[in-house]
Amino acid sequence: MSVLLQISDTHFGTEQPPVVEALVALAARQRPDLVVLSGDITQRARPAQFRAARAFVDRLGAPVLAIPGNHDIALFDVWSRLSRPYARYAAAFGSELEPVHESPDLLVVGVNTTRAWRHKNGEVSAAQIERVARRLASARPPQLRVVVVHQPAAVPHAGERPNLLRGHAAATRAWSAAGADLVMGGHIHLPYTLPLPGLARPLWVVQAGTAVSSRTRPRAPNSVNLLRWGAATGRCVVERWDYAAEAQAFGCADTTTVEPARA
Repeated sequence: MSVLLQISDTHFGTEQPPVVEALVALAARQRPDLVVLSGDITQRARPAQFRAARAFVDRLGAPVLAIPGNHDIALFDVWSRLSRPYARYAAAFGSELEPVHESPDLLVVGVNTTRAWRHKNGEVSAAQIERVARRLASARPPQLRVVVVHQPAAVPHAGERPNLLRGHAAATRAWSAAGADLVMGGHIHLPYTLPLPGLARPLWVVQAGTAVSSRTRPRAPNSVNLLRWGAATGRCVVERWDYAAEAQAFGCADTTTVEPARA
């Protein structure tokens, strides 16, 4: 069995030290095979915030696949935003903005959905959709096939529709047909797992809340996702782990089991 820990929207610069320590402890207990950072790693893309985020990630004891979020591009430094938007991100997390992780049980494909000319909204281009579809089509049957974006590819109610990833409909159609099982994201600090209807194959959107930031939403505490994939059983268990201030620890709050289609 492979274990994937999804951490999103840490917003370093607004992190809460007790929550950070609790998340490090959770990773030590669960020993994930891969940590996914699905964007908004920092609050204002400042060098000190990236350094703090990198130091945190180095304590997790697992390989990391990271993609930038809209907060990881400088907002007020207009020259940097337009001329070198990812320079500070790259100094901490490397120049590859669309990384791929492959193991016998996992194929995880990162997609950079940020755009320097957009403050908040994300976008996926036709070229990105095709590139990811080609990579998914090469997956082996035992691999759980995961695409990681920042902005959500589906939302649970109409009030969140303005936050949808631009191009999400074309992307989910193409990625489903190419063999994707899950599309992971963050951005709106709201955790949920949704099946997408009407596609060529079953596809689920898995969203994470904000992991350690003080910028939580009402009735949505700090949270992360743990995915457990057993190729032998063909089942993926998505666990949402919420932070409880009284215990100063993360605890499993919800579980969803999905069964990806296989030929």
